[in-house]
Amino acid sequence: MSACEDRGAADDSSPTCVAAPALTPARDGAARDVNLFGDRHIEWSWVAAHIGEGPGEALDFGPGESWISLVAVRRGYRVTTVDLETAPRPYVEPDLHSVQGDLLCTPLPESHFDLVINCSSVEHVGLSGRYGVQTDNGDTAGDLRAMQKLSEVMKSGATMILTIPVGRDAVFAPMCRVYGRRRLPRLLRLFEITREAYWVKDESNRWVACDRSEALAFEADAGADDWRQNVYGLGCFVLRKGTGDG
Repeated sequence: MSACEDRGAADDSSPTCVAAPALTPARDGAARDVNLFGDRHIEWSWVAAHIGEGPGEALDFGPGESWISLVAVRRGYRVTTVDLETAPRPYVEPDLHSVQGDLLCTPLPESHFDLVINCSSVEHVGLSGRYGVQTDNGDTAGDLRAMQKLSEVMKSGATMILTIPVGRDAVFAPMCRVYGRRRLPRLLRLFEITREAYWVKDESNRWVACDRSEALAFEADAGADDWRQNVYGLGCFVLRKGTGDG
């Protein structure tokens, strides 16, 4: 399995493919010693903890089967979700409206949302071969364009709660991007970081908090279809759109 290391500085040229790091390869579909087990515990708890009190308009980008939108409703928000796929919900909630489609092609009102939830979603945008996305060469700048679109639909001073894979810069197509010292600043360039936290796995396969430098140096391996064979660090952020941005 190979990964594509993102070597771009300011351009959006195609990444260079390099060999994926060999950590603890799984055999016959078995779980590796260190993998992504429990990642949603970290991500969803971060998002839930940082949703402020409404009222307001919230956008949940790529929620999948998560219950985070319902937390936002309980905090007083009217929530719109946008996802390429549909996930049946075992409840009816009048303040939760779902749209199926590509974020980049979905009409959304500009300067409208007080809150954007972007939980483990933006790293997939533009990568062909997953979530029904089929393009000839993929969109190497899809994640950056998605952040631009989200900035445009947010009010000045609005909040984005973001979680993403972090480690040494790489693209593990079709699974995800991993954000490191080069790509991470480009992803966040339109926003002010008001809070951040980083996590990596220890040798016992437990998530442990760490500093930014350790997380961005983590050797990720996310080339397998099975999450039990993949691992990367987690970056958790609370971002603010500047008052001069629209």
